[in-house]
Amino acid sequence: MRRPERSEMLDTVVVGAGQAGLALGYYLRQAGHRFVLVDAHARVGDSWRRRWDSLTLFTPRRYDALPGLAMPGDPNGHPGKDEVADYLEGYAAHWELPVRLDSPVTSVRARPGGFTVETPTESFASRNVVVAAGAFHTPFVPDFAANLAPEVVQMHSSAYQRPAQVPAGHVVVVGGGNTGVQIAEELAAHGRRVTLSAPTLGPVLPQRVLGRDIFWWFDRLGTMRLGPDHPIGRRIRAQNPIIGTDVDRLLRVVRRAERVVAAQGDELLMADGAQYRADAVIWATGFRPSYPWLHVPVLDPRGAPVHRHGETAWPGLYFLGLPWQRSRGSALLGWVGRDAADLAARLGPPASRSRPGVAVAALRAGEACVTP
Repeated sequence: MRRPERSEMLDTVVVGAGQAGLALGYYLRQAGHRFVLVDAHARVGDSWRRRWDSLTLFTPRRYDALPGLAMPGDPNGHPGKDEVADYLEGYAAHWELPVRLDSPVTSVRARPGGFTVETPTESFASRNVVVAAGAFHTPFVPDFAANLAPEVVQMHSSAYQRPAQVPAGHVVVVGGGNTGVQIAEELAAHGRRVTLSAPTLGPVLPQRVLGRDIFWWFDRLGTMRLGPDHPIGRRIRAQNPIIGTDVDRLLRVVRRAERVVAAQGDELLMADGAQYRADAVIWATGFRPSYPWLHVPVLDPRGAPVHRHGETAWPGLYFLGLPWQRSRGSALLGWVGRDAADLAARLGPPASRSRPGVAVAALRAGEACVTP
């Protein structure tokens, strides 16, 4: 059955109603654009709600706000993941942003003068498309993980929520970034015998320095505004620092191992030849980009976007919210608004200022689905 198409062309369709999409929506609404945000989740903020239970942000609330609305609570405190989710949901409602929920994008194709964006229930014509779907799409697990025996419990870090999911015994956490060390620390504190497969660990930074949160120093020193081509920015990006975890204390209770290179039965083989029997494996091995619905030639052979500060070579097609898109803060709550403001300016004025926008009118008529 053909999806119903809007009767007039929108200025912009934003794919994704997470922090990046909502920040852009704020600026588009201020400028009077006809736009809509389409999102696959049932509620705004669900991508945060699905993360592990104890997740707490590194950044204090004063640095976790999107444009135009402070995050409630102690500005120096650090919010949990559910608080962030509720804030995003409230943000969309506060600014009456035209969000279509339960609307996964199935196709984006070029058309004369713009694009056609399709979901299972609707089709939108738009002059511009902004992909604000984040960078954490497809969990990456090495192929050899399939060689582990069925009795070995294994999951990607994106599926981990609490220690009760993990059986008693020996757990190998694969990956030495912030996620890997935090999960290893939590499992060790709950009585699991943990090995952390991390041949290298980034520099360890404390949460507070000289009585100030480290992000206060980052903000004052301008490091959050450093671009990926800046010499210091390149160094920070390559090092991937660990923030707020006492790694020395962690390694007194967690064994550290080399990189995992193979698996068979209930054993993992490390790069140095060591073998470890595992009752469970947590793969904190990151994600790979995935845009199977994007039928416009703007991706490299690995499927990652080819862009300059979010702008692709295809006129009218942009990305927003990617790590290091323009700066160190491009994918973080408190800084993504800077990129959103820049992109909104590049999108230019709306095609017509005659009314606030078809999407907003639909919202008020009850057609759009934004959580109150």
